[in-house]
Amino acid sequence: MTGISKTVQSAITTAASRTATCAHGQSRQRTVSGRAFRWLKLSHFRRDEDGAIVIFSVFMFLIIVFLGALGVDLMRFEMERSKLQSTLDRAVLAAADIDQSLNPSAVVNDYFTKSGLEGSVGSVTVTEGLGYRAVSATASKSIKTQLVHMFGVDTMSAPAAGAAEERVDAVEISLVLDISGSMGSNGRIGNLRTAAYDFIDAIFENSAEDKVSMSIIPYNGQVNVGPDLISKYAVTDRHNQSYCVDLPTSVYTTAALSRSLTMPQHVFADTYNSSNSSNSYDTSSMTPSSSNRWCDPNSANRIRVHSNNVGHLKGHIQTLQPIGATSIDAGMRWGAALLDPSARGVVTELVAEGKVIAPFSGRPLDYGDPEVLKIMVLMTDGEHWPNEYVNDGFRSGPSTVFRNSSDDRYSIYHASKSGDNKYWVPHNDTWSQVPWGGSVTQTCTGRWWSQTCTTTLSNGNAVRLDWPQVWQQLRVQWVANQLYRRALGGSLSSWIDTLRTREGTVIGSGPHEVSMMNTRLKNLCGKVKDEGVVIYTIAFEAPTVGKSLLRDCASSVSHAFDVDGLEIKSAFASIATSIRKLRLTQ
Repeated sequence: MTGISKTVQSAITTAASRTATCAHGQSRQRTVSGRAFRWLKLSHFRRDEDGAIVIFSVFMFLIIVFLGALGVDLMRFEMERSKLQSTLDRAVLAAADIDQSLNPSAVVNDYFTKSGLEGSVGSVTVTEGLGYRAVSATASKSIKTQLVHMFGVDTMSAPAAGAAEERVDAVEISLVLDISGSMGSNGRIGNLRTAAYDFIDAIFENSAEDKVSMSIIPYNGQVNVGPDLISKYAVTDRHNQSYCVDLPTSVYTTAALSRSLTMPQHVFADTYNSSNSSNSYDTSSMTPSSSNRWCDPNSANRIRVHSNNVGHLKGHIQTLQPIGATSIDAGMRWGAALLDPSARGVVTELVAEGKVIAPFSGRPLDYGDPEVLKIMVLMTDGEHWPNEYVNDGFRSGPSTVFRNSSDDRYSIYHASKSGDNKYWVPHNDTWSQVPWGGSVTQTCTGRWWSQTCTTTLSNGNAVRLDWPQVWQQLRVQWVANQLYRRALGGSLSSWIDTLRTREGTVIGSGPHEVSMMNTRLKNLCGKVKDEGVVIYTIAFEAPTVGKSLLRDCASSVSHAFDVDGLEIKSAFASIATSIRKLRLTQ
């Protein structure tokens, strides 16, 4: 084919005519017309393939160059995109960590800066509440192309998006509040209410549904646990005048409060106020003082167990009434009990009775669970005041004291008195065969020289009282003086000690020796902290001893607050902020 092509080309370029031979063998010269020449040229081009191969080859070369350039830029793009996504994933994980206290947005941006990707962060969204934090973010980076820009693609944009969340599954809080009489001074109770309202709002704001429970434990000289809670423990000497328990020292050596340990119910008695100590009968100071009975019967001051009803919790704070002395150890004891798993059966039973909501059945949850946060907030405005309680033998059951229903005079039976006259009648300063209001009747039969006489003793209007009735009507010190000391002798103080126990020595209005109570508090705080409970303390206009006790009880110095006046609001706010950032770890 190549040879033919060259011959035709030569004929076209060197001659305008050629010789033709006729069929008869004659030859003649004829001229080739322009039309024939064009036809010959087009016919040859149609059969020639050399140009098609060249064009195809160029086209394929360009495709290979483009794909190679694209592959190089795509590889660079993927490397940068992977770096961007990896950095974003690590950043949101770090920002969502509840343990870290930095601003989550700042954490994300700091990760990108240190990775050489500064300015790549698009948006950072943070959602957090009590016990959880969620962080989501976007990022992008514009990557300049190295080769494909020759084809009009100058940049490629690498996107990244990520989200992370850390959540504490359950939060349990014991709010232990001092409501002693001194809280009624200097506007303290009002400041406490305001601070506690805001604290409750802050704790439950944005909290997951039914994940946070709060118990309120008001305390003064005792803790009024209420009829529902007291029924769950092995309490003796039961009565329904008030609902406090005289806690034995042994309960301060463990975080748990045993349900099987026998504990006496506190007797509603005025063990504190003094009475007439002379040898003469006096009634002016026999009536108990309502303000100095250790266990205040006011239902507003009872414990509230595991609730998440913000209205009920704030309403409880609103109705608290300051009264009585200060037993910080008792408040701490019940606050710790409601965080300890040993109370799980108690709460579950209260759920069955409709006293606690069903989602809280099974609380308190186990210690050591990384998804459970246990918090104690302990507040006082004072220091320990010696606790007082009626001794065994004078708590419940029939007493030896009688009251004449017609004139309200009292008498008492003393079995140790020799002879027949074993009833002491203090207003007459005499001994008698019968209690005051009773009668002695002698009946004789037969003649005077051979009579048989029978003596009949009757209590008449004299009513034998149970011990709780005695303490409803009479002060302990009045009973000690009028019914014991004057009858049997001895010192008034020794008879007072027979009837009641004081856990320390009162010296005027203070200071006082209460080392036993201080030691119990320190022991219990240590046991509770050992179990992983985080303890915050607030010394609210408290004396030096009270501040020291609470500072030692707190989880750390930074967990202890010393405040005056309206500063208590800031203390509660700081605690609420701190709680939201906490996550317990083993």
